[in-house]
Amino acid sequence: RGSAGPSKAWPQGTEIGHDGAMGFWAALEEIFPSTRQQRCWVHKTANVLNYLPKRSQPKAKKMLHDIWQAETREDANLSFDLFIESYEAKYPRAVECLIKDRSELLTFFDFPAQHWQSIRTSNPIESAFATIRHRTKRTKGSLSREGMLHMMFKLGQCAEKNWRKLRGFAHLADVIEGVDFVNGIKPSNQQKAAA
Repeated sequence: RGSAGPSKAWPQGTEIGHDGAMGFWAALEEIFPSTRQQRCWVHKTANVLNYLPKRSQPKAKKMLHDIWQAETREDANLSFDLFIESYEAKYPRAVECLIKDRSELLTFFDFPAQHWQSIRTSNPIESAFATIRHRTKRTKGSLSREGMLHMMFKLGQCAEKNWRKLRGFAHLADVIEGVDFVNGIKPSNQQKAAA
């Protein structure tokens, strides 16, 4: 993961990173419309900081980290509101950049806590497609559709050899079944009955 600070090459206010492959999300939404999205905190932090002057960035970065490192959704919402209160008057564009994706930034609280490290960032998606994207740009127009799909499949197979196992993979069955986790914890049967 790279630094979440803005790049010197980008003018202030430019969104410097877009999280994940947007084509991937569009396809996923079309095939699996109930899929929930989690926006990348690394990219969002960089984009919000890019709307702030350099002297304000360290404090703002810490406040943003307080949001996504919160133990509960309630704590995250309190930190979120504190960030808005602190910066809205002077830097409305930074606040707007953050609040437009509020719910997608906090989606991870509805999943197993063991998965949070993997789903708070788009790096898993970006890493999976980086090799494929690199190769397809080089061979553009020189392969048939079937040849390109075959090459992409083989590149994906090669790339998966370096993937790390998902922490808490035992919870995948619960996620697939639609179990509602509360702040990363699977509710017990007593809690479900009380709700």
